[in-house]
Amino acid sequence: MDTQRMFLAIFLSLAILLGYQYFFVPTPPPVTESTVASSPNGKGEDKSVAQAQAPVAAASLLAAQPANAAVRKGREIPVSTNLYSAVVTESGGMVKSFRLKDYREALAKDSGNKELLQPKGGDTLPLNFSWGIEPGSIPPVVYEAGPVKTEGGGTTLTMRGKLPSGLEIVRTMRFLDQQYLVELSVEVVNNTATPLQGAPYLTLDNRPFSKGNGMVSVGPAVLRDGVLEEIKADDLKKGSKSFTGKIGWAAYEDNYFLCGIVPGIGEQHTAHFSLQDENRVTTVLAGASDVIQPGQRQQYTYSVYFGPKTMGALKAAGHELERSINFGWFDVMAKPTLYLLNFLHKYVGNYGVAIILVTVLIKLLFWPVSQKGMKSMKTMQKLQPKMAKLREKYKDDKQMQQQEMIKLYQTYKVNPVGGCLPMVIQIPVFFALYKVLLQTIELRHAPFFLWIADLSAPDRLPIGFDLPFIGGIPVLTLLMGATMFLQQKMTPATGDPTQQKVMMFMPVIFTFMFLNFASGLVLYWFVNNLLSIGQQYLVNRQEAA
Repeated sequence: MDTQRMFLAIFLSLAILLGYQYFFVPTPPPVTESTVASSPNGKGEDKSVAQAQAPVAAASLLAAQPANAAVRKGREIPVSTNLYSAVVTESGGMVKSFRLKDYREALAKDSGNKELLQPKGGDTLPLNFSWGIEPGSIPPVVYEAGPVKTEGGGTTLTMRGKLPSGLEIVRTMRFLDQQYLVELSVEVVNNTATPLQGAPYLTLDNRPFSKGNGMVSVGPAVLRDGVLEEIKADDLKKGSKSFTGKIGWAAYEDNYFLCGIVPGIGEQHTAHFSLQDENRVTTVLAGASDVIQPGQRQQYTYSVYFGPKTMGALKAAGHELERSINFGWFDVMAKPTLYLLNFLHKYVGNYGVAIILVTVLIKLLFWPVSQKGMKSMKTMQKLQPKMAKLREKYKDDKQMQQQEMIKLYQTYKVNPVGGCLPMVIQIPVFFALYKVLLQTIELRHAPFFLWIADLSAPDRLPIGFDLPFIGGIPVLTLLMGATMFLQQKMTPATGDPTQQKVMMFMPVIFTFMFLNFASGLVLYWFVNNLLSIGQQYLVNRQEAA
């Protein structure tokens, strides 16, 4: 009986304890697994001591704010450097506008500086910071901004915000003058009489940097444990994505621009990406849970990059942000091509001319292989009558036909696939250059000559009215198709007649394919065709002599 009473007492005690926890004690904020043992100074033993003092979840104090409390309307603070102009709001300490002075919104010279932030009414602005409770759970803190100070190659803005709970947040933003980098320092001060426990959250909210362009990929990216993860915005429609580990940076990007946040070094973080509506992506960077003793403060540091995806600017910013320029499988060939393109541009001052020079250098590199392939095709053309006789003679015996064909190739020392080898080798180079010309911001709004004012856009010659589906006349694309047709006519015909007829359609197919490609890529293919025509002419003259 005593045993039954003991178990009954234990059961009732647990029921009372659990019931009290469920109905009266507020729920602490979620933290990552890796942060349970962490502490303000990174030592697990200190966290144990802090927890022994029964810290209160900060969420309980923050959520206890009066819902109808009067909120002061924050001012908007303009900040300007050599590279950009920004507007920071006292409401939340967030960034409302960020315009790049060296980039235009559109090709027109009066289109204004490029705006990276495209918020709609009701959107949360980027760089919202919260501690102890997830972003969006309470209204943003309204800060009081101090005077803007310009010194030491940068502009500094300090903002202080106090919550009714007694928690104080001090934000210091340093805008570097010669970089697209903002150094953000946030101090959380516990002015209460109770130890508080919570985790830091920094948020990005982004919409596409420009209106829809099917050739431009848009979406979030994260560098976790040294591995780049890129997520398409459409994939977030299936559900949010989270990445926990050593986060190098978390960002929202397209081919040309990037908004990214870099956490303090040496901590575990979680980057969480979610889609709020059709095209608004929210990035939340959550840090480790900390305990702040009464009268103490905890500092969190971040670096923020809002700017173009140029190799120089990203490398200058550090933190491996240049990893965001990712050419996929062709990265090994594309990166050297990009360096070469920029190197040549320093001397010629025109990216169109630089593309022509890169094309010539690539052609010279593959000249021996192309020469051998063209000679092989010329020899194969001479063997066509003999091959036709063998097909006729052994038309009922395919195995014998193959054997005799091999003997014929060996006798004349010719490789039947030798003519295709140059094209096969150049395909990876073509795709690498395609990636470079599609994703390189240096070509954005870069003129070539006459009507080609933007090498990143399709080639169109205005004629006063729009043609159906294409607008202007794609002059360069049509010239590319014509040179491809001429090259096809000059190339020795091999194979059966049906195959030859199919090959004659290739220029037409390629012309339609290239209609909406960047004019820089069409220029490369056009110049490459001209060089191939010249090389084929030389081979034909040598063989005829």
